[in-house]
Amino acid sequence: MNGSQILRLLSPELILLITGFVVIGVDLARHREDEGRTAATVAVVGLILASLAAIALYMTSPNAIVFYTLAIDLYGLFFKVASFLGVALVIIASVNFMAGRSKYLGEFYALLVFAALAISVLVSATNLVLVYVGVEFLSITSYILAGFLRGDERSEEAAIKYFLYGASSGAVLLFGMSLLFGLTGSTDLAAVGQALKAGGDMHWLGVVALALVLGGLGYKASLVPFHQWAPDTYDGAPTPISAFLSTASKAAGFAVVGRVFLVAFPDFQPEWSQILAAVAVLTMFVGNLTALKQQSVKRMLAYSSIGQAGYILLGLAAYSMDPTFGGINGLMIYLFGYIFTNVGAFLLLLPIEKKHGSTDMAHFDGLATRAPGVALLMALFLISLAGIPPTAGFIGKFFVFAAVINQKMVWLGALAAVNTVIAAFYYLNVIRRMYFAESSAEGGVSLSRGLLTVLVVNAVMVLAIGIFAQFFMTWVNTSVAWVTASGF
Repeated sequence: MNGSQILRLLSPELILLITGFVVIGVDLARHREDEGRTAATVAVVGLILASLAAIALYMTSPNAIVFYTLAIDLYGLFFKVASFLGVALVIIASVNFMAGRSKYLGEFYALLVFAALAISVLVSATNLVLVYVGVEFLSITSYILAGFLRGDERSEEAAIKYFLYGASSGAVLLFGMSLLFGLTGSTDLAAVGQALKAGGDMHWLGVVALALVLGGLGYKASLVPFHQWAPDTYDGAPTPISAFLSTASKAAGFAVVGRVFLVAFPDFQPEWSQILAAVAVLTMFVGNLTALKQQSVKRMLAYSSIGQAGYILLGLAAYSMDPTFGGINGLMIYLFGYIFTNVGAFLLLLPIEKKHGSTDMAHFDGLATRAPGVALLMALFLISLAGIPPTAGFIGKFFVFAAVINQKMVWLGALAAVNTVIAAFYYLNVIRRMYFAESSAEGGVSLSRGLLTVLVVNAVMVLAIGIFAQFFMTWVNTSVAWVTASGF
């Protein structure tokens, strides 16, 4: 592989790396009146160019390992495109929100670009060392972004809790990886998978290593019992960062869990399938039952995102080689639609938070009368989260539930269905309050042009994925089929 080929394969990462430093340079030269808009524009352009570079690579169906550690394949490119678009939407919506809140706006947008770079590295990593470096790179940028509003006690508390849980999970992950290296003598995922085919004590020590690795990576996807940081962090962090942590960052967590389990632990599927099924059930029940009693919509969405992680995990728990209901394709389409759905739901809290200073349920009473457009968009996103057709959420749930039934895990499907009903109660309750409750508040709710643009894009994508599901599933199935055939 020559230098030009390597540059082409790494073009998305190189574009993001250059963009991050350009954003910092542009911010240093900006006028005070600019309020970070130029830096944000450069960041969005860079993310779009990186997305186009990833799509261009996807069209050539690459299957290469760069520097023995990075897999440039359709699986990784799928998650890169989804994450880059999610981060770009978050940045556009952040411009008006961050204006006047901080004087370090260039650093804010640069950190989001570097977070996208970390995700790009993480979803392609085929080496345990690079997996750990990618997780820590993404975590460090996320810690800073969560506590970016200096002087805001809730933001600082969010960052500290995230850091403490992240540091502990990182130690667990590193211990699990060291155990794998000790067992196999390698840090390459494929080599680890080959070495672990031996039985006896090697098998049971492999199960222990698997559990430790899941514990280290599970916090990134906010899986129970590694979720404790998520509600307080999502609630206290700047709302655009809450949207980022609950979508693009979570997608990276699931992507790396999928690659590590399917490449390093293929012979352990009976064990990890049962472990993941149990974790999925706990995650769904804890997230949904706790969301029921929340009086803040932002905190409700925080616990909802934990419950949604449980549904997504069903896809990996029910993994099979079935080309239609294999589980992984359900996981991928669920995450793709979830990014647009949850980003939209969190960002719609921005105008409510700006007007009332909080996101309490009472502020949504009668919203359809005061701001019918905002209420309609929020209703659409909540319906998608509930899994009601014709939305992206319905398509995601359909394919992960079908994978569960296809694997004859009826008990798991039944518990997931119960959780869907529980979740529908608190989603539809917000819609009920928006359309049927009386409000004492006066005046409408205003949206900036950037925020309105992002919300419209999200709404269109939520409906497009639900209505034109075949197009998106063909894309996902192509990625899964290629990756499965090439052995990741």
